[in-house]
Amino acid sequence: MNSHEIDYTLHGDDMQMVEIELDGGETVIAEAGAMNWMEPGISFESKMGDGSEPNQGMFGKLLSAGKRALSGESIFMTHFTNEEGGKKRVTFSAPYPGKIVPIDLGEAGGEILCQKDAFLCAALGTRLSIEFTQKLGAGFFGGEGFILQKLQGDGKVFLHAGGTIVKRELNNEKLLVDTGCVVGFTRGINYDIQRAGNLKSMIFGGEGLFLATLEGTGTVYMQSLPFARLADRIYREMPKPNNQG
Repeated sequence: MNSHEIDYTLHGDDMQMVEIELDGGETVIAEAGAMNWMEPGISFESKMGDGSEPNQGMFGKLLSAGKRALSGESIFMTHFTNEEGGKKRVTFSAPYPGKIVPIDLGEAGGEILCQKDAFLCAALGTRLSIEFTQKLGAGFFGGEGFILQKLQGDGKVFLHAGGTIVKRELNNEKLLVDTGCVVGFTRGINYDIQRAGNLKSMIFGGEGLFLATLEGTGTVYMQSLPFARLADRIYREMPKPNNQG
């Protein structure tokens, strides 16, 4: 199934929204709860699966939904369709401050792997599944990287990440990244986990015990402020209850 050809506009800077423009009959799929507003004439329906294989049957839909459940995401996705013709608009944003990264899968080799909470929305026809990291080390120690979302198709997808986003092109190169700072990468990049420095650095360095290694040829997207890091800092600054009687 070829993806629908959608147009879009990004609004904002540090807390971005993406406005999707749908022609008659076009559909965009999104994570549940991501919609901000929409114009009359757009219908929305929660469905099991991404709709990329309309004839897959109930068993196929259950299997697809089960894979999403493994990554901690909802088994349902919301489908927004322009039912009236003309141009209609619907807007989405993520639940925490950050940037939105538009990616044309047709130009990215038809596939991108991303962290489990990075997906925001995509044109209908995009296939969402999961991929386990190949090395056991990544599973046991990678934190953010044990289960990755795999997005496949030839249309536009939109990822969300915290803070500032950096796009880095690797040409048979290697990059060491904090596991939480990896947003996504194209096929051709090998992902693994390695120990961060010596024992002293691991205990006192504050950079975490392990780093993600990204090696090969392709595109890497990184974020400056993973949500887990932001939440941890907020928690540490919160007043603690006084349990003294």
